[in-house]
Amino acid sequence: MEFQPKSDNFIQKVEESFARQKFMDFIGARLIKVEPGFCEIHIPYNENLTQQHGFFHAGIIGSLADNVAGYAAFSLMEESSSILTVEFKLNLMSPGDGDLLIGRSNVLKNGRTLTICRSEVFVCKDGKEKICAASQSTLIELKNSADNKTEK
Repeated sequence: MEFQPKSDNFIQKVEESFARQKFMDFIGARLIKVEPGFCEIHIPYNENLTQQHGFFHAGIIGSLADNVAGYAAFSLMEESSSILTVEFKLNLMSPGDGDLLIGRSNVLKNGRTLTICRSEVFVCKDGKEKICAASQSTLIELKNSADNKTEK
């Protein structure tokens, strides 16, 4: 499905917002690609992001699914808008056993206020991608609301 962004600067808007997310920096996440209604983020393996078996922790996988959905939706929102997640459902399908997590999300429906996205999280091991999680998210556009804590 093709979407039209409401801002000419949608990539810059997403990049600047992503750069302000201290948690994404903390876990080593990298914004890889932004298109209208699409986002891809990578997280390299780090032992500090694992659970007891050495797999990526479900909390990291869920955070990645949430963030790619948020930025896929945000890419279509007005310049003066901000975004928040309303809800998301995560299905963990296989262990996050690999050296890289790849999150990709597509907008399914872009409404006036709510946007619905589908995300998939893949784990990459020995150069091969395997799906480890899928989610569906609802996000809300907060019109005329700054996307950072210093502006109100």
